[in-house]
Amino acid sequence: MNILVLCTGNSARSILLESLFNTLGAGRVRAYSAGSNPTGKVHPQSLVLLEELGHDTSGARSKSWDEFAAEGAPEMDMVITVCASAAGETCPVWPGAPVRAHWGVKDPAAAAQPDWDAAFRAAYATLEQRAKALLEMPFETMSPADLSQQLKRIGEIA
Repeated sequence: MNILVLCTGNSARSILLESLFNTLGAGRVRAYSAGSNPTGKVHPQSLVLLEELGHDTSGARSKSWDEFAAEGAPEMDMVITVCASAAGETCPVWPGAPVRAHWGVKDPAAAAQPDWDAAFRAAYATLEQRAKALLEMPFETMSPADLSQQLKRIGEIA
């Protein structure tokens, strides 16, 4: 199952959740992340935290969601937005009509630099709970309607 995680800048929250899915999913899912208006670089605190927690960050990069709407892009089964602005934007048409959900998380990159560690850890903890909740489910065999309902429920986990 392919999951695309979207946020406007694709530098923090979406990068964290992409890495969480790819690490915790252990081959069961393949996650990607992108942004509607990517910053062009991953937030340095995203990399610091992920590396500290044992995630492979070698492939982490900030990229446009246009890459995943282009011909030859992997077909997505789920698209999850993690910021309100990306959730409200008109997204490209994704091949395969994936199930969509919004898992809003406060932007840790908006914190003042002295508060980065705490802000990124808080965002990571929330996203980790949500990723684990999804991965505990038999989502491969769920109907799109049931999956959509469960994704919405998971998005309410604080």
